[in-house]
Amino acid sequence: MNVNCPHCGKQMKLGGKIQSGLEALAPGQQLRVKCIQCAQPFGIDASMAGASVPVSQKKTAIRPPDPPDISWLKEGDYEETETVEEVPRALVLMAGVPARDIVVADLEKLGYKVELGESAEGGMTRMQFVNYASVVLHSQFEKSGLEGTFHSYMRTMNMAKRRYIFYVLIGSEFNTMYNLQALACSANLVVNDKDIQRFSLLLRKTIPEYETLFGPLMEELRLAGR
Repeated sequence: MNVNCPHCGKQMKLGGKIQSGLEALAPGQQLRVKCIQCAQPFGIDASMAGASVPVSQKKTAIRPPDPPDISWLKEGDYEETETVEEVPRALVLMAGVPARDIVVADLEKLGYKVELGESAEGGMTRMQFVNYASVVLHSQFEKSGLEGTFHSYMRTMNMAKRRYIFYVLIGSEFNTMYNLQALACSANLVVNDKDIQRFSLLLRKTIPEYETLFGPLMEELRLAGR
């Protein structure tokens, strides 16, 4: 299956895992992928998994293909094409419902495969074996609040792993989208309890901004082995 980047037009071939993920999406849900050429993120939905060329187009397709892009030849550099292989995963550590149900549902709408951490220890164990794209923690998940073991684990995590995680803190003590407060708590986003109903909107605004701002830098660090 091939898709074209809406930003630069680059055609990408998606792997079997991402195609299976697309087919499993409910109507209205999307997966977010990043262009291998311009590094800009964009969404793809389930309708693209079964896309086919109309018969009328097949009969009239007499135009020869365009010449290949050889711009890399002039630059003297070549990088092997990468394909998107996995559906992004999110870990949620919240004790309360229905607030937790809202958070889970909103993450799934954005194409995440969501897993629940039943304890701080369980969450840390999961993170040793899974590379989560997003982690959501409620400040009262542990009795000791932000002094608990899981938040301490996130704050002291090696940056080689931490920089690829969009870390969200939820709690009554936070001012929603207050970046200074998020920075002080070593998080990417803070959300007040009263704004959980708009959690999906908050993610749709902040995650693309985060990827646009730090995506190129993280890619450079990845290529440099950092």
